[in-house]
Amino acid sequence: MLTVPENVRIHLAAGATDMRKSFDTLAALTRTVIGQDPRSGHLFVFCNGRRDRLKILQWESSGYWLLAKRLEKGTFSWPDAKQASVTMTATELAVLLGGLDVRDTRKRPWYGR
Repeated sequence: MLTVPENVRIHLAAGATDMRKSFDTLAALTRTVIGQDPRSGHLFVFCNGRRDRLKILQWESSGYWLLAKRLEKGTFSWPDAKQASVTMTATELAVLLGGLDVRDTRKRPWYGR
């Protein structure tokens, strides 16, 4: 299970990304497509066209981490390319990685800092 601190934001690159890309190319996509600094320490999540593979890029003080997941069956619920990126919480990322479809749900209003 992936543990994400509260101060770390999570950005999904909407649409499809070529999963042959690795550290430097995904960092460049973070700058151009998502519009964020890849060395910010935040998580940047990319998914392929079939939606059965994803990669998460994160900068740590000495270099990049690249996490990858491949589904043996099924697909991820992934946003379309209508917008460049989607920001989500660690809980929402855990739900997405757990296989639930959150596109037709809405978040209930409640207090949060």
